[in-house]
Amino acid sequence: MKTAIRYIHISIFAAALISIPVNGQNLSATDIVRKADDKFNGEKSGYSVMSMTIVRPSWKRTIEFKNWTLGRDFALTLITSPAREAGQTFLKRYNEMWNWNPSINRLIKLPPSMMSQGWMGSDYTNDDILKESSVVTDYIHEFAGEELINGRECYKITMRAKETASIVWGKQIRWIDKKDFLVLKAELYDEDGVLVRTETGTNIKVMDGRSIPSIIELVPADEPQNKTIVEIKEIKFNIPLEESYFSQQNMKRVR
Repeated sequence: MKTAIRYIHISIFAAALISIPVNGQNLSATDIVRKADDKFNGEKSGYSVMSMTIVRPSWKRTIEFKNWTLGRDFALTLITSPAREAGQTFLKRYNEMWNWNPSINRLIKLPPSMMSQGWMGSDYTNDDILKESSVVTDYIHEFAGEELINGRECYKITMRAKETASIVWGKQIRWIDKKDFLVLKAELYDEDGVLVRTETGTNIKVMDGRSIPSIIELVPADEPQNKTIVEIKEIKFNIPLEESYFSQQNMKRVR
């Protein structure tokens, strides 16, 4: 999935929009993407409590979990509900991922063949979780206009993968709120320019001193009747965590 695409040159019109006034400053498209990315990924560490609802035409189910992160390279997730899956943990260390299942007392390293499978049956894949690219350094950013999303003025920014980048998405389009630099909508395309899924952020709340969309909805383009809804119930930034916290031993005892 991670293949580079050919760079499409910026048109004269787009080049003229390479920077526009924002709050008295001239911010480039890259500056705006960086500010939005820093809302979640610019901190040293984090802790969150979330729920994920998987919706299908004939059924839906909700999974609740806790998540600890340290930078971009370490993550530990504990499933807390439903009861039959509670206690399962997932560990990410750099480019490797493990799953601990207490019901069968088994720790497995996820092989490449499982990377395209949906995480916990959702529309997010294991590959999405494991291979996070940098939206700041792996893409070329261009202004594509301005639009209202849920009544909030947004910059519309097209992001095309650099030739040297080996990443999942060949192109992204992001709608970033002018006031708080929140990503309120994103369209993700493969290396052939085909829309794969759309993500939207709603229900903005102040958590740990900052405004963030507390609900994120993912809809796959080829199955629009399906969707995955993630709700952030609690989030904290820059909590004391060490690299040693993200270990196989701690997978079995974290609560």
